[in-house]
Amino acid sequence: MATNRTFTMIKPDGVANGHMGAIIDDITKGGFKIVALKYTKLSAETAGAFYAVHKERPFYADLVSFMSSGPIIAAILEKDNAVEDFRKLIGATDPTKAEPGTIRNKYAKSIDANAVHGSDSDENAEIEGSFFFSQLERF
Repeated sequence: MATNRTFTMIKPDGVANGHMGAIIDDITKGGFKIVALKYTKLSAETAGAFYAVHKERPFYADLVSFMSSGPIIAAILEKDNAVEDFRKLIGATDPTKAEPGTIRNKYAKSIDANAVHGSDSDENAEIEGSFFFSQLERF
């Protein structure tokens, strides 16, 4: 059953390239309500914990290094069918394959530096949102 919330991060490349405001604007124009928002920088340890599910994969070390390379914006978003609708809004992981007008099509440079993270399931949205936000930080 689909929930009404999902989790996203504007990744270090999206922040460094000055796309924070445009991405947040695309999110709100896409009908999402921001219920939690945080500007922060992940340590290698914190990034490693967040991506622990990928620890055995060959890209894990590079992912942790990239995600701890600069500040990010973490957010919990609300909308009917949030996870699926947000995945459509951000587009394919590889920006060369992302539909025109999607966030990754407009702001991502590569499959690795793809501007945003979006939860892939309702279960992961709850886990990921709880990693960054207490219940007191959600509105």
